[in-house]
Amino acid sequence: MTFILATNNMGKVREFKEILEPLSIGLVPQLVAGVDFEVNETGETFEENAFLKASTVCQYTRFPAVADDSGLCVEALNGEPGVHSARFGGGKEWTDQQKYEYLLQKLEGAENRRAKFVSCICCVFPNGDVLRARGECPGHILSAPQGDGGFGYDPVFAPEGYEQSFAALGQELKNTISHRAKALAAFREELEKYYALR
Repeated sequence: MTFILATNNMGKVREFKEILEPLSIGLVPQLVAGVDFEVNETGETFEENAFLKASTVCQYTRFPAVADDSGLCVEALNGEPGVHSARFGGGKEWTDQQKYEYLLQKLEGAENRRAKFVSCICCVFPNGDVLRARGECPGHILSAPQGDGGFGYDPVFAPEGYEQSFAALGQELKNTISHRAKALAAFREELEKYYALR
């Protein structure tokens, strides 16, 4: 079965492929499928944005489309950057490094550094069926970046039970404990149930 992955983020593409590999799903990034535009993420929640992306790409390609909307929620910042994680600070023009350095500046002197990564996955089928899944990974924001792996805020986020960042822990471990790993595991279960009932 072939699904269009509604993202141009190659880090997400890699993680999706690695985690969903056991299902023998053919994942085609949206650019490869001819979707050369970005869907406006106007939703107020991760769930709303994931649905917007998946439904738009499904309508355009007439193939099942899967989308993830994810972000970092920091307690001391009242849940920011949240759904605006990709546009935090200077927006999409900023590099990942500029965004996490801006985050560290905003948290300077903060005692509460608790945070969580959230991932919401939505799959929309051409017949209108919708599957949803959510995963969270609690942790804390480090005082300085660590490691050179991962993407986004990975260098400054340490998952619960670890003192190393996602970027330092490595992709293999991240793929078992991250928010996206949990959401994808839940999505895989939903997909298996969906096809078992058909």
